[in-house]
Amino acid sequence: MMSEPLVLGIESSCDETGVGVVRGRTLLANEVASSVEQHVRFGGVVPEVASRAHLEAMVPTLDRALAAAEVELTDLDAIAVTAGPGLMGALVVGVAAAKALALATGKPLYGVNHLAGHVTVDALEHGPLPERCVALLVSGGHTSILLMDGGVGNIRELGATIDDAAGEAYDKVARLLGLAYPGGPVIDRAAAEGDRRAIRFPRGLTGARDQDKHRFNFSFSGLKTSVARWVETRELEGEEFPVADVAASFQEAVCDVLTAKTIDACQEYGVDTVVLGGGVAANSRLRELMADRAASAGIQVRRPRPGLCTDNGAMIAAVGSELVAAGRPPSGLDFGADSGLPISRVQV
Repeated sequence: MMSEPLVLGIESSCDETGVGVVRGRTLLANEVASSVEQHVRFGGVVPEVASRAHLEAMVPTLDRALAAAEVELTDLDAIAVTAGPGLMGALVVGVAAAKALALATGKPLYGVNHLAGHVTVDALEHGPLPERCVALLVSGGHTSILLMDGGVGNIRELGATIDDAAGEAYDKVARLLGLAYPGGPVIDRAAAEGDRRAIRFPRGLTGARDQDKHRFNFSFSGLKTSVARWVETRELEGEEFPVADVAASFQEAVCDVLTAKTIDACQEYGVDTVVLGGGVAANSRLRELMADRAASAGIQVRRPRPGLCTDNGAMIAAVGSELVAAGRPPSGLDFGADSGLPISRVQV
């Protein structure tokens, strides 16, 4: 078993080109180049644009990460890269770059799961994760409740969204309200000035009949439609509607369901630690409500700082470091990107 491996991580699943370097669980560098500004006028991520942005940003971001960590490629013990899930074209750029580096340096290569990165990254800030914990992963493309049982190599999905991801719902509602893209931060800011009890929007998949099949699943499509109808009704009646109240009430509906189901999962599986991950994990109301409900249930909440919640290379390096330290064999050079990679496959 190798102790304190020096690992480079590459992330390119969506619209951030991330390169991180870790030594064991110590973060040495985390450089990110975002193409979000190129997607603003489209109101969402355009895969072609994202892929081209990764091509342009990969080498400069790699150079910055190595310089920040004060290491050379030859110093590395391993390279890790996101193999999936994500946008296929974007994933291919990162996988190709990682394979080229591994081939040129002779370093072992680990193709890893993007979702596992969002869970594991907290270890870089707060130390080793417990053997058993529940993770709530909330982002623009994913909303899942995960059970880690036996370390990072053994993660099981307990539930996921059956339609829109939470972050996707934020983007769509922001557009309805005439707010900017991406929707998460702007709705969070607008909600701070509103009354979250002003409008009772629906909580998807929380009824009694949902408990058997969808106990830990999420649905935000109906919530998005409810907000749209509420806004349209006011506009047809010639009324001005309170954007802050709508934002706050929408956000409360999302965070209510996310936190309630996560705490329920912890209690069902006898887990006393929950980890927040993904871009929406930076949301102020989600953090506040999760902390309150977890405290009432005697559950500890671990959440990385906002800069480690969004997609980044450090989280991929963290997964690679755990796999190397555990003695897992590398993936080799013959794996491909998998846009639908299930969380049950932490390594390809």
